[in-house]
Amino acid sequence: MSFYEHWVLPPLLDLVMRQHQLWKYRREVVAGARGRVLEIGVGSGLNLTLYEEQVGVVFGLDPSEWLLSMAQRRAAEAGVPADLILGSATNIPLQNASVDTVVMTWTLCSISDPLSALREIRRVLKPGGALHFVEHGLSPDPAVERWQHRLTPLWRHISGGCHLDRKVDDLIRAAGFEILELRNEYARGPQLMTYMYEGRARPAVSVLRDDLIKGARNSASRCSDHEVPRGC
Repeated sequence: MSFYEHWVLPPLLDLVMRQHQLWKYRREVVAGARGRVLEIGVGSGLNLTLYEEQVGVVFGLDPSEWLLSMAQRRAAEAGVPADLILGSATNIPLQNASVDTVVMTWTLCSISDPLSALREIRRVLKPGGALHFVEHGLSPDPAVERWQHRLTPLWRHISGGCHLDRKVDDLIRAAGFEILELRNEYARGPQLMTYMYEGRARPAVSVLRDDLIKGARNSASRCSDHEVPRGC
């Protein structure tokens, strides 16, 4: 990690993400969280003050030690039970079907392999669990879209990997989710960076069924070995 990425970018991200216009989206996305919550890209912990009593614990995942140290202070100030984890969304260190809600706010744009991350999110969600998200991404306006594609190669090098041109709803569906709610709009600011995808998704029923079948086959395979594991 470069000097810029380690020391300069994290405080800049914290400053940018504290914009007043973003709090409306944060409140709407966090409001539906319940039970055991995983926040992908918890960053400096700006959302931690918004979790309510129906949340038992928040697992906050982020690749930046600097931002996690800020999140730790904010969690303590807010009195939120939080377990902050240094790591990547493409390899979430939680067990299968172990969280009730996943919260993701302006995170998917900077993950190098968004489909892998979304599949990991699907893996850790309990049956009946939900992904609550707000992300910026590809605009439906052809003129804006052209400039998003043109500028992304440069922009991602100075913004911590942020892509301006990801079509968020398509990525979520491609990872095996069914989108239950979706609202699109421009927030205030440059249209290249402010086309919002806000909504809620759950693992698609067909994918859950396939996962169950795969799990049953794996279990049967283990039980057919010479050394039979306990529980078979």
